Amino acid sequence: MPRVEYHALQFKKRGGVAELTLDRPEALNAINLEMARDLMFAAMECDQDPEVRCVVLTGRGKAFCAGGDLGEFADAGETAPALLKEMTSYLHAAISRFARMDAPLVAAVNGVAAGAGMGLVCAADLAFAGKSARFTASYHNVGLTPDASCTYYLARLVGLRRAQELLYTSRVLGADEAAEWGLVNAALEDRELPSQVNMIAERLALAPTWAIGRAKNLLLAGTNDTLETHMEHESRAISEATRTQDFIEGIDAFLNKRKARFTGT
Repeated sequence: MPRVEYHALQFKKRGGVAELTLDRPEALNAINLEMARDLMFAAMECDQDPEVRCVVLTGRGKAFCAGGDLGEFADAGETAPALLKEMTSYLHAAISRFARMDAPLVAAVNGVAAGAGMGLVCAADLAFAGKSARFTASYHNVGLTPDASCTYYLARLVGLRRAQELLYTSRVLGADEAAEWGLVNAALEDRELPSQVNMIAERLALAPTWAIGRAKNLLLAGTNDTLETHMEHESRAISEATRTQDFIEGIDAFLNKRKARFTGT
């Protein structure tokens, strides 16, 4: 069971998979202060729990996440700057923890993903969309600038020109186009999305989790390092991998022509 009480998301564990469901369906799962805080604690929970070897993020109802809760922003009045600083502190801490934990994060996009909702999709290690999903940055429609890692990940995923178009014009992408652009891995029939993502998550939960975590770190550092520096990081990581039980198991399984049974250690 989760160590904290969540109010704006559901946290469930199924074997090695943690399922996080954004739970403000009446507001299209828009992110308010409570949800941002819940996401931070959920990310910490997943990172700390060695039993969690894959995390699935989705939304309850007909939307994945409609972005920030503009009603809460408006109600804040003159205190809106402080509110946004606090909210993004929680949200960005969650995204950072998801990025740095060993377990991969899989987004199951079951409806609109706008603003920070699209940022959460960008921050996922893998993302799959139902055919009814729609993606839009939408920030400039209300005079805001991007957050939730959009300006970090988006250009990496779709290229600079397309990222500029999405961020400056709030163009709406359908699921098929999002897959074609590389924003998501695939567009699936809505009714098949949960089962397909669950199948992928269960497969990832049986993978060598430590090695996946090092690969995540290498990919994050890849565009900032020089070639030689980055290859040194690769050299150190693959060397350390030989110390893991998963490496010993993988080699033994390969030599004995059987399926490896990884434990994530």
